[in-house]
Amino acid sequence: MAVLHEVRVGVRPLEQFSPVVPKRHMREALKTALRARNRLAKRVVWNVNSTAVGGGVAEMLPSLCAYARSIGIDTRWLVIEGNPEFFRVTKRIHHALHGSAGDGSPLDEGAREIYEATLRRNATELVEMVREGDVVLLHDPQTAGLSQPLLNAGAHVVWRCHVGIDEPNEEAQRGWEFLRPYLEPVPRFVFSRQAYVPTFCDHGKAVVIQPSIDVFSPKNQELPEKAIHTILVHTGLVDGPPPDDADHGFLRDDGSPGRVGRRAEVVRLGRPPAWETPLVVQISRWDPLKDMKGVMLGFAKLCESECPVRAELVLAGPNVKGVTDDPEGADVFEEVVATWRTLPDAIRGRIHLASLPTDDVQENAAIVNALQRHAAIVVQKSLREGFGLTVTEAMWKGRPVVASGIGGIQDQIEHGKSGLLLKDPHDLDAFEADLCELLCDAEKLERMGTAARKRAQENFLGLDHLLKYSALLKEITETEEGNASR
Repeated sequence: MAVLHEVRVGVRPLEQFSPVVPKRHMREALKTALRARNRLAKRVVWNVNSTAVGGGVAEMLPSLCAYARSIGIDTRWLVIEGNPEFFRVTKRIHHALHGSAGDGSPLDEGAREIYEATLRRNATELVEMVREGDVVLLHDPQTAGLSQPLLNAGAHVVWRCHVGIDEPNEEAQRGWEFLRPYLEPVPRFVFSRQAYVPTFCDHGKAVVIQPSIDVFSPKNQELPEKAIHTILVHTGLVDGPPPDDADHGFLRDDGSPGRVGRRAEVVRLGRPPAWETPLVVQISRWDPLKDMKGVMLGFAKLCESECPVRAELVLAGPNVKGVTDDPEGADVFEEVVATWRTLPDAIRGRIHLASLPTDDVQENAAIVNALQRHAAIVVQKSLREGFGLTVTEAMWKGRPVVASGIGGIQDQIEHGKSGLLLKDPHDLDAFEADLCELLCDAEKLERMGTAARKRAQENFLGLDHLLKYSALLKEITETEEGNASR
């Protein structure tokens, strides 16, 4: 029985970017694409990660692979298989790299045995697929243990790390020491921030490539207001009825029409918010580091304050039954619900806990798109964050963001211009004050939203991401050619 699962990816022409980037930039990108195609002829570029649903890697790979395929590069995406024990260990490592103890379980020889046993099974199948000279991009801690078998098979291995902490603590050191034996032989690394690079991965082997969004995907494509309204009413996220000319539609990645048909599961007291009600929205996994409970308690302070704008809060995440590599999701969701039940009825009535359907990934993305576009303010009050694609997504949609001034979020938001950064994500009084400030100033909301979209357009689109990867692959193949000529 197969261990690895190949995710089907389509083909997306680079020319799609023409309406959203300068002509000069587009011309240079097409020239670079031609050179990359010639350089990578007869090679496969493999991406390997741990899930096809949920999380930033699964968000980015479909479009990045599709654009690469459109210029003639054979690009493929594989998902490894693991049991709950494996994913418990890798989630523990994930938390450690963020400087957090997670569930507190030891990263000892028992954990290492679980980790290596799972990856041995995956590696056996993987090395039968990968040919000498192919390029393999391994994403995040779940895949690090595949590096040596792939190097032995003659592949060019790049380990791509999307997480980290600016000032490593004891927990972060523990996580890196666990991964070190698998990473020391790797010749190339990609990180989202220079501060995340551990010493043994540096010395010229690491480059920084910030994540990006695909502005044409179901999650980020333009949606008319009637589609936003219809989708949110149908899913139960705002009160009905839908507009007279109801529109459930969006465009799928292959250009075919899609339709939102499923409903969200929402924990609430009373009815959904009215269409006219200003919404404060955080969308993320049910992960302790995303601090959904803290967002809720900070919003409760807003409800108790004298803020004259009566907003409501939507905390939205994937249905925990649909994300296989996150064993904490169900526990975190239940903890948030339990805390919600302790709040006074008047506050609970203004807070909605939404589990979004994940059976159809692109339908899920369209729901997120509609919810972000309808939000008055998007929040990302994470306690730790490698980058935070939800921030870029909201900025692209012209939404002001209130977010923690940590990790890669600092690289996205210019405080006071394209959003507001919390100095301390634990400071609920400051969080409440920022929400009230923006809710009470429509002009500032609009000004920040405009600046946010411009910044996302200039810095965080998929085309720039591809060009940076092209430069890395050029360096890899030139090094190979240099070695061969000696």
